[in-house]
Amino acid sequence: MLTAAPCKATILVADDSERNRELLSDILIAEGYKVVCVEDGERALWELMNGSVDLALLDVVMPGKSGFEVCETVKCNPETRLIPVVLVTGLSSIDERIRGIRSGADDFLNKPVNCQELLARTRSLLRLKEYTDELENAETVLFSLALSIEAKDPYTKGHCDRLSSYSEALGRRLGLAHEECVALRRAGVVHDVGKIGVPEHVLLKKGPLDEKEWAIMKLHPVTGERICSPLRSFRLVLPIIRHHHEKLDGSGYPDGLKGEEIPLTARILQVTDIYDALITERPYRKAFSHEDAMRIMFEEAKRGWWDSGLIGEFEALLCWQQPAVEAVHVVHAF
Repeated sequence: MLTAAPCKATILVADDSERNRELLSDILIAEGYKVVCVEDGERALWELMNGSVDLALLDVVMPGKSGFEVCETVKCNPETRLIPVVLVTGLSSIDERIRGIRSGADDFLNKPVNCQELLARTRSLLRLKEYTDELENAETVLFSLALSIEAKDPYTKGHCDRLSSYSEALGRRLGLAHEECVALRRAGVVHDVGKIGVPEHVLLKKGPLDEKEWAIMKLHPVTGERICSPLRSFRLVLPIIRHHHEKLDGSGYPDGLKGEEIPLTARILQVTDIYDALITERPYRKAFSHEDAMRIMFEEAKRGWWDSGLIGEFEALLCWQQPAVEAVHVVHAF
């Protein structure tokens, strides 16, 4: 076995042939990678689910679970789906390649493996994983920041989680695209992240805000949009953050948009936000019942503030699909 250079990343090699495992391992260790070797699909899956694997090289034909099955399981799990998977195969048929693509494989290597090709593909996929890890870390920081703002007010505990669940479920009920539903889920958490720029004496004031304080509060959607704008993955989230306080009659903020000028996703989050605020106890009032909350929302819709059609759809969702709403949880897919 070759002497290891300084470790760069951990690579899983899964192959039932000891000779193949040693060959791949020697090449990768010489480049400074840490290598974990296993001889079947079950052990490969265990390492991927429980270890710290940065990239997996899976033989297609192994005892127990095949490389296809291991890859598909990994790619279906939110915790492991970003791990790059390379299928190493002696099979060359189009059908086998298509099966590998459908299982979620990121790349293929043909046997016998060429050393330079192996290293080139390994470096490329690990660079890509670094980018996705950075993206995940940035999103995690944003979510943590948003939840820390929520935690300042004991009366808003669980608010972000509920909005995420409600908004995504309503988006799915309305037939929105998957990407828009993901944006709603994310926006449920970060919609008020701009309140980081609102002084605590204003944010936590128990009585009504004065004119100057209200002017400060109205800036938080713009601040939130600016905080989240560097993340390209938040492209569909930004309009929700900026416009969830607009009103259909143009009396909302920050831009005074009217009617369908307000993005549909922003109006969806708006409905769920209002409902959750009404059914949550506040220092200055008790929580409203579901029935009273819906009555108030429909009354305000008649004044031209909210989208009555969306309120009706949300009411139907709460009445008939409550288990589906509860099944959608914020941790599932950021």
